[in-house]
This record gives sequence, C-alpha cells and structure tokens, in this order.
Amino acid sequence: MILLSRMRYLSSVAVMLFALPAIAADQPVIPDDKFIYCTVCHGVQVGGNRVIAAPRLSDLPAWYVERQLQGFKKGWRGVHEDDAGGHEMRPMAAILTDAEIVEAAQYVDAVDSSLPEVTVDGNPERGKSLYGSCIACHGVNGEGSETLFSPALAGLNDWYVVSQLARFKAGIRGNHADDTYGQQMRAAAGLLPDEQAIRDIARYISTLSNP
Repeated sequence: MILLSRMRYLSSVAVMLFALPAIAADQPVIPDDKFIYCTVCHGVQVGGNRVIAAPRLSDLPAWYVERQLQGFKKGWRGVHEDDAGGHEMRPMAAILTDAEIVEAAQYVDAVDSSLPEVTVDGNPERGKSLYGSCIACHGVNGEGSETLFSPALAGLNDWYVVSQLARFKAGIRGNHADDTYGQQMRAAAGLLPDEQAIRDIARYISTLSNP
C-alpha cells in the first residue's frame, strides 16, 4: 500500500511538472510542501533575494540544478570554510533523496520570474571583451550548453555572478577533486586580473538575453 501511494504521488508530481512550463511568470506556481523551504530563501518563483544573498534560480536548467544539489549533498560543494552560503545549502540538500533532487530541479526549471535588476557598476564594453573567453562554453548569448555542462549565465543576478567568480578565483569554489567543471571554472576565473574585471564581465552578462 505504501509503495502504491508513493507511485501515485510521484505520478501526480510528474503530471504537475509536465504542465508547469506553460504557466506564465505572473501566475505563481505553488511548489510541493517539501520544496516550500526553497522559496523561503530564494523567493517566490525562486526569483532570488539579495538581502540574504540567495540567487535567482528561475531559468536554470534542471540538469544543472540537479548536479549542484548533488554537489552540496555529496560534499564537493559548500565545504570551504569561507563559503557561508554553501554551508547553508548543504544541510538543505542533504535531506533530499535523489528522486526529490530530480523533482526539485524540475520545479526550478519549470517556473519563471522577472529578470533581475542591474546592481553592479561595471564597464560592459570591457566586460564584453573579457567575456570572449567564456563564449566557447557558455555561448554568445550566455545560453549555456548541456553538452559541456555549462549553465546559462543570462538571467543570473549580476551580484551573484560577481560573488561566484570571486569564489572561483580565490579557490573557495571549484577546489574539490570531484568538482570537475568547478575546477575548470576556477582556472578560467583565475585569468581575470582583478575585482574590477569581475565586475565588468558581470555587468556585460547582465545585458545578455538567453533565447
């Protein structure tokens, strides 16, 4: 009986998630009870909350969200002593089963929210030049590539881009042996000469439109 109930539950979730992409951004989607805590930090429609440094997740592809949640759960992300945000995410991911991680990733992928406001004061022209080395993986429009496991950058909060590039550059993120793609990003961020370059590239990314 328990197995049958679980199967019926998963079937209903699958039907709900399949229908979500047709829902407009101005029609809030109420997540399943076990994912409500995601919106507590990341906001309605997981649109982000800068006050507590919780980034916008809307529009991130399910495969990327799933991989990052697994990273937090397995301990190759959010373990550095200076990664305060990662420390908060690890216990959240740890309580999820693998099946629930898939469901959470599908929920994030399915909902939409307003694009974030520009908050970073940088030089987009210089940022465009710096972004040239990012195109091979993240695309001309910041659309990302599942083949290369590179997430979309267009639609991310510019302040979050700044913080993560800084973390990659400092070795706070991407320093675990199991985080293959994080290591690649750490190497790429290491080529950025200074904080201003990070701000410039983040400012340029904020001008991109993910088709």
